[in-house]
Amino acid sequence: MRVDKCIQCIEFPCQDVKHESYIVPNVEIIPEEISIILISEAAPPDASDYYYAAGDPLFQQTTVQAFNDAGADVASMKEILNLGVYLTTAVKCGKTGYGIKAATIKECSRILQQELDLFPNVKVLLLMGDVAIRAINYIAKSVGEDRVIPAGSTYKIRGHDYTFRGMRAFPSYLQAGPSFFIEKSKRRMIAEDIAEALRLL
Repeated sequence: MRVDKCIQCIEFPCQDVKHESYIVPNVEIIPEEISIILISEAAPPDASDYYYAAGDPLFQQTTVQAFNDAGADVASMKEILNLGVYLTTAVKCGKTGYGIKAATIKECSRILQQELDLFPNVKVLLLMGDVAIRAINYIAKSVGEDRVIPAGSTYKIRGHDYTFRGMRAFPSYLQAGPSFFIEKSKRRMIAEDIAEALRLL
């Protein structure tokens, strides 16, 4: 299955993102083999930095390092996929500024919901950053459920049991991009969350 053949944004209504950097995972996936979905913030402004881009893209570099920090011996996105981990973004277009408006996250959560529905055997959601957390909460609200992750600083809400449709949900920090190498305390917590998610499989 190619996810980019199954879901798409048609109207591009959001005003605070770069539509020219729109991207949905474009690799072949066997949906039944995926046990963890890692959701990060937004697509990179440059598509060559995306998870599944050719070569050694930035998102691959920082994510591989995060998994290595967590004790997983991987060297590429392919090896992460082989662990049963699928990676995507909550917002499918690149950011134009530091933040992303709530309306944009809510709009794109509709596409994310369709994406999650493609995977029948997921046990864990890794929510990497506030945008991913808000997107999952919007999805829950859209189907008449309570918010999955409570409001509050990530460091305060980490370490508790949250579930959504039978999946364990981990609120964590963003692992994709250059800031990963800078913020060492967040890097340690990211590793802890990934390690705990892998232990659940």
